[in-house]
Amino acid sequence: MKNKICSAMVILMFLAAFIGVQTVSAEKKAPDTVTLKLEGAKMNPVNFPHSAHVQKVKVNCVVCHHKDKDMKEPQLCEKCHAASGEAKGNVATAKDAFHGKCITCHKENADKGGKAPTKCMECHKK
Repeated sequence: MKNKICSAMVILMFLAAFIGVQTVSAEKKAPDTVTLKLEGAKMNPVNFPHSAHVQKVKVNCVVCHHKDKDMKEPQLCEKCHAASGEAKGNVATAKDAFHGKCITCHKENADKGGKAPTKCMECHKK
């Protein structure tokens, strides 16, 4: 009887470990690079180094994904920010939102001696 209980506990532990590994591997991995491209934009798309901002600079997810409740399933910016045209209500267009967040942060970083790009063509490369 004691042997059966021990065997059952061992099997349950292995099963729990297997389910835990499967759950972790099933979660989405954040992309290394995200291309920010807006229809009708005059400037080239921006290849945004997502992993560098998360891992090296340690930018908190909610800085950019400020309306997302579940960081495992972040929404596209264009869900709230219009990709083109006029701003809707108090919500900035995607272009204005990107520029507001990115340029402000980059200039603050550069003022502290960091190497963040602050000129248009440093992000909008040809």
